[in-house]
Amino acid sequence: MKNLPRLFKALSNENRLKLFEQIRKKELRCQDDSFEGCCVGDVAAGFRLALSTISHHLKELRDAGLIICEKRGQWVYCRVNRDALKKAEAFLKGKT
Repeated sequence: MKNLPRLFKALSNENRLKLFEQIRKKELRCQDDSFEGCCVGDVAAGFRLALSTISHHLKELRDAGLIICEKRGQWVYCRVNRDALKKAEAFLKGKT
């Protein structure tokens, strides 16, 4: 419950919410790698934002515990942190 305010604050920004949704719904993969998650380049391609802005929003999502990012070579992959979603869901259902 300690991290929930930060989690909800991260999702209160429209661009971050859209980025999170894209990662959550599509769970994209880079063509040449089989790591679970979205390649940041694939996520960024769907937005009309500077890459630095997208990086900032992804950092906020990561710091809030909503996504997990892993660097592999020159690529960064992001995936949804399912545990964080379960905790948020439990809170919203009044189970905490």
